[in-house]
Amino acid sequence: MTSRRAWRHRSIRTRVTTVASTVTALVCLASALALSLAAPQPRLYGSPAVLAGLVGGSLLLITATALGTYWMMGRTLRPVRAISRKLATIRPSDLGERVPLPSHDDEFKELAQATNQTLERAHAAIQGQLRFASETSHDLRNPLAAMRTEIEDALMGGEETDWTQTAGRLLESVERLQGLVTDLLEISRLDAGVIGHHDLLNLAVLVDGELDHRQSKVRVVRRFSSGVMVYGERVGLTRLLHNLMDNAERHAHSMVKVTVEHRGDAAVLEVYDDGSGVPPEQREVIFERFTRLQEARAKDSGGTGLGLPIARQITEEHGGTLVVEDSPSGARFVARFPRPGAPGGGFTLVPE
Repeated sequence: MTSRRAWRHRSIRTRVTTVASTVTALVCLASALALSLAAPQPRLYGSPAVLAGLVGGSLLLITATALGTYWMMGRTLRPVRAISRKLATIRPSDLGERVPLPSHDDEFKELAQATNQTLERAHAAIQGQLRFASETSHDLRNPLAAMRTEIEDALMGGEETDWTQTAGRLLESVERLQGLVTDLLEISRLDAGVIGHHDLLNLAVLVDGELDHRQSKVRVVRRFSSGVMVYGERVGLTRLLHNLMDNAERHAHSMVKVTVEHRGDAAVLEVYDDGSGVPPEQREVIFERFTRLQEARAKDSGGTGLGLPIARQITEEHGGTLVVEDSPSGARFVARFPRPGAPGGGFTLVPE
């Protein structure tokens, strides 16, 4: 057991050289046995000089094999040592560095290319985390600064301070801070790949139930088909719906329409608002974290810029897509999910 462990700890160069030398020695021994069994007349090894030549030649062949193999393996493994030395010098602060590529198109070059691709992904991930931390700290400071200002103004006002109004403004900042923290926790959960239990759910029933418990600021029209089934996590799909509804109600003039139906091989959840819509060139930008269009900032300063990115990430975790599609007016957000296969029924139009 000890010798086996010691063998495993030897370098590849040493192990290959040892194996090659052993094989050469076995070949020489087998040749000598073959000559002995053939018993030529006169015997070739009957003379001491011939026997010494055979032994010396065998030893010379074994030595040459060992040295040649050791040298060749050294040259062969040189790119691996270069990659190892370069990786040892790379720190988290300089992931822009890359390992050298060997000149030959072989497996070692493939290894170096795969290593560089991994470094690129790690670099992009860390840069994204740094941007995320910077944007998060900025958004966390805003409600905290507003709360501090309110408290300082109230203290300076003394007996003239209207504490009821001050408490109301503080509550608004607390609610915004609470919403941001909730979104950040959801982003962290999704980024970590934490996925809850998936069940076969009736999407129309789930959406209908959530809308019943939601206090909407505008009129909500429901257009559902029966038997729209999806495999999904109830909590995640509920969060997706509320994020889309929050966004729609924030921009709607008077009405939001929610549609659940089959379209081809997909189960579709569509949320439409009759607001000013999203310009085509901004339809992907709004799904980036902490992105809020100028109009959204003017209408509502309490948004976090995380609702739509979370909604898209939840949809993708369910194997679906979330996009903004064309509409004559307003904005139409369409989430498509893989359809497990259920017959569709008729539509019902229910104004709220």
